Amino acid sequence: MRISTHPYLRIGPVTKSEVPFPHAFSPNAFKVEFSMELLSWLEKSAPWSLTETNFYEQYEFSFYDINLPSNLVSLSDYEYLNQIKIFMENVFAITLDDKIDCTAHKLIPGQRIRIHNDFIPDMETHRLLIQLNRGWIDENGGMLMLFNSTDPNDLGKIYRPIHNSAFAFEISAKSNHAVSTIKEGERFTLVYSFYRSKE
Repeated sequence: MRISTHPYLRIGPVTKSEVPFPHAFSPNAFKVEFSMELLSWLEKSAPWSLTETNFYEQYEFSFYDINLPSNLVSLSDYEYLNQIKIFMENVFAITLDDKIDCTAHKLIPGQRIRIHNDFIPDMETHRLLIQLNRGWIDENGGMLMLFNSTDPNDLGKIYRPIHNSAFAFEISAKSNHAVSTIKEGERFTLVYSFYRSKE
């Protein structure tokens, strides 16, 4: 499975798994040149705002609250959002609503995201994460960790936040995950949240 009809999207090949909860991974997300333009903007010009909750501290913003530069405006157009929605529908064999929440997150050294599942009844049902960074090594921390249960010692899988990779998952009471503490570097993530169609 691969997205190739949009000029900037290059999601694929996709590896799917049901363990420890339904998810999928692709080493590619955008055309390489576009990913670097986007990363440069996230580093230098994006309107970050610090958010603190009981399980994470990070910088973030919503794409619906800003005006994108001309070279990145396609990130908010219908064709692009529809393509990633179709991708998610194909991966998880579901029908999704047209509503899509689009945000960006930034983690810096010392920050982490504790174990949680994102599950809220009648809210988002699926999520797509696209990682962006200047090359990531294990010593930087920031690993995406999937758990078999709510026990932080019950680790199931680990995914490195490889630049320009995509990770999709089904949100449920079982989708327990976390991000380990950032030790070095800036870890950027585009976060797309989807809603299962009720029709």
